[in-house]
Amino acid sequence: MHRLAPVRGDRRCRTATGWKRKAPRHDGGIGPRNPGWYADRGHRRGAAQGIGAATLRAYVAAGADVAALDVNAEAGSAAAGAAHAAGPGTARFLRCDVGSRASVEDAFGTVADDFDGRLDVMKGTVYTNQSAFRLMRAHGGSIVNFTSGAALKPYPRGAHYSAAKAAVAAWTRTVAREWGRYDIRANSVAPAMRTPMFEAYLARLSPAGLESLRTRHREQIALGGQLGNPETDLAPVMVFLAGPGSRFITGQIIPVNGGMESVR
Repeated sequence: MHRLAPVRGDRRCRTATGWKRKAPRHDGGIGPRNPGWYADRGHRRGAAQGIGAATLRAYVAAGADVAALDVNAEAGSAAAGAAHAAGPGTARFLRCDVGSRASVEDAFGTVADDFDGRLDVMKGTVYTNQSAFRLMRAHGGSIVNFTSGAALKPYPRGAHYSAAKAAVAAWTRTVAREWGRYDIRANSVAPAMRTPMFEAYLARLSPAGLESLRTRHREQIALGGQLGNPETDLAPVMVFLAGPGSRFITGQIIPVNGGMESVR
């Protein structure tokens, strides 16, 4: 049996999902219709909206039991409740601030109690990765962290953000090498998705600024000329990275951005 843990992108706590192994499948699929692998237990950080909520729904739809973590208790509880109602997996909510080691350790302690001390897949960064490692080291697992295209190219007027996201990628590469001996794999995802935060940003632009942004996206994004949909473009990648199809992938940056940036 193996489980999933949280990946960190902001100060919210995202989900990690657990997967229980039965007989192997060659297609690397997961979920209740896949007799080879089915979701068992998991944990998801920043689950209240956007990319986090889309990943939460995808894991539960694949049959996982998910502990959804977020600093926003009202929105996080609502997102977990909706995912739980949709099934076929389950979702429960825990409030967590990944900027606080004590908050992370409390949340992971609850997850460990709920999931019999096992975690298979993790999403978050330093504090959450360290907490997940303690639950994964005996049986292995998958860590999925969020970096950004800002870590792959110059990011004018956003040097602090670029540096933070580059640090996520560097951390992930290093723990992938260090923790591989425990059968723990670690990868980072660099998404370019339409989220509620992005929609709020669009609403603040002038008509000229909005048209300028759309022109840049048409020029830079090879597939469709616009940012992706978290439900259809990113969530399946998150499910893949949590499942057996990615068992020999570690230490990588996975761009999910329609060709906006490339990793060399």
